[in-house]
Amino acid sequence: MLPTLRAIIVDDQELARSFLRELLRAHPEIEIAAECANGFEAVKAVAECPPDLLFLDVQMPKLDGFEVLELIDRAQPAPAVIFVTAYDQYAMRAFDAHAVDYLLKPFSAERFERALARAKSRLGEGRLPAGLAAEARPSAERPQRMVVRDGTRVHIIPLDKLDYVEAQDDYVALHSGGKSYLKQQPIAALEASLDGTRFVRIHRSAIVNLERIARIEPYARDSRIAILADGTRLPVSRSGYARLLEAMEGSRGKRSTTR
Repeated sequence: MLPTLRAIIVDDQELARSFLRELLRAHPEIEIAAECANGFEAVKAVAECPPDLLFLDVQMPKLDGFEVLELIDRAQPAPAVIFVTAYDQYAMRAFDAHAVDYLLKPFSAERFERALARAKSRLGEGRLPAGLAAEARPSAERPQRMVVRDGTRVHIIPLDKLDYVEAQDDYVALHSGGKSYLKQQPIAALEASLDGTRFVRIHRSAIVNLERIARIEPYARDSRIAILADGTRLPVSRSGYARLLEAMEGSRGKRSTTR
């Protein structure tokens, strides 16, 4: 008797979910644990019933497929992910995110069987990485928002609303509109994903949105304090001050060329 594998299907189109469900009927060893029509449902379903297989669409309402992976990144054990999408431009990101396969709609039953066989082989080898979304975004592509999971809740923070970031060991505290959201990510990794012309690492423990800085004041020898519009005071190191001046100069140059 074949061991049972749990699968979750995530796609905002009922027809696409139905097609995958029909293809999986030929595999009695696979149990469909849940079907989800958006990213929020997917995050909840994976938390409640961790799957072995995850069939994941990319473009969906509320959260896209890569944001779903980011939010379930700490799930153990990690599922074998097969992306199922109508858009070919996400293929490189999918494989950077350690996806097993990338099914481009419309696909045949034969193509599906090859993807499923690859997923089963990967599961059998036990080589699934724990950090599914660690490299899901190329450095040239900047996020427009951040997603943070807080228990069963998901917070979406547009970068325009992000005031500053503080390091807290392996976490970062994202401050936005007077609220704070804790995200498990090293500050260096977050810094690499942000636009350096808008967000500056002013200290080893702080990144600030340039638009939120009201003034810079001296604090001690070779150090300064950034005072934000809401009164928040953040330390500025000597190297951070140099980066800050460079970013502010670049910002002025951009404004002058648009006049």
